[in-house]
Amino acid sequence: MSHSAANTPDRATASAISHAARVIDSLRPGLHADTALRQYFAYWNRLGPRQKRAISHATFVYFRWLGWLDRKSSPQKRIAAALELQTRFDQNPASIKAEAIAALAVPEWTRDEVTFPAESLRLLQTDPALWLRAQTGAAATLPAQLVDCEPADGTPVPAPTAFRYSGRQDLFLTPQFHNGLFEIQDLASQLVGHACAPKPGQTWWDACAGEGGKTLHLADLMQNKGMLWASDRSFRRIQSLKRRAGRAKVFNYRAAAWDGSAKLPTKTKFDGILLDAPCSGLGTWQRNPHARWTTTPDDVRELAAVQTQLLANIAGSLKPGGRLVYAVCTLTRSETTAIADAFTAAHSDFEPAPAFAASTSDAAQVTIWPHEHNSNGMFIAAWRKK
Repeated sequence: MSHSAANTPDRATASAISHAARVIDSLRPGLHADTALRQYFAYWNRLGPRQKRAISHATFVYFRWLGWLDRKSSPQKRIAAALELQTRFDQNPASIKAEAIAALAVPEWTRDEVTFPAESLRLLQTDPALWLRAQTGAAATLPAQLVDCEPADGTPVPAPTAFRYSGRQDLFLTPQFHNGLFEIQDLASQLVGHACAPKPGQTWWDACAGEGGKTLHLADLMQNKGMLWASDRSFRRIQSLKRRAGRAKVFNYRAAAWDGSAKLPTKTKFDGILLDAPCSGLGTWQRNPHARWTTTPDDVRELAAVQTQLLANIAGSLKPGGRLVYAVCTLTRSETTAIADAFTAAHSDFEPAPAFAASTSDAAQVTIWPHEHNSNGMFIAAWRKK
């Protein structure tokens, strides 16, 4: 068999490559690959689950290995080359030199902002893990019901409701999901909830709640007791939060719109506030490789200014002795340690507190690198109001 024949994709792979090339061609500024895929599948609604997985895989692999590809060749050839690189790397990670990964896996501008561990860069070139968060009452039985579930291991604090799922079924179609027994939530995001460690009966505010993943976790940790405010600037995300809360049978929350300004959604004073701030998202680049090539240093600078202002706006809503947790799923110094250090310097009425109160470490700032727990990257900082 000739070399070219050996590398000719089979019919299913060739079809996935052809579809992926159309998805990639449709991308425009502001349109991310995951959104483009959803739109494409809505139009090509006769594609089956296996075909959709193959097309998504080909699209994400293309951006994962973009730095290695010949820009002069056709999109189909570039995608095929990326898939070949992925197969080679999966079979033997040492086949791709560490120096090449450091030079080509992420854009050059990140060198001024992040010192990536070599292990994290290698993880960025693989498919992400799928993490579930079981409701506390379902944690003992859910893994046996879903099968292919492994508990989280070696986390900074115990995460007894976190499970890595390696099966193939569509979890959104399971009765356990429809009955609100679990959420799909990355382990790093679950660790943010454990960093907050809210107690039943307390009053907390999830200030940038998005679609409510962390809100639901806080409510579960609070045993549905006390009051939990959840705010976001997006009406669509708040509506999604309400739907998710209904499915999870969460009732101790109040959702409100908030644009991040000094005009707050409530005058309530809180026992704890979580600011899961908008960020550049470098910690999600394994899951979202297209963002590696669309995120810019200007984005980092603009978002750092937003994060600084959000922290300043919410600080006055904390009770004396209350706990403030700042979290971002990014790894840039400008949005992590620089923000936390500046807040500490500017607010003498706050003192750094252990990011994980249940941990043996008293570090007030923690960076979770992707390779440590096979998760997104995350930065967490905590303070106590004097």
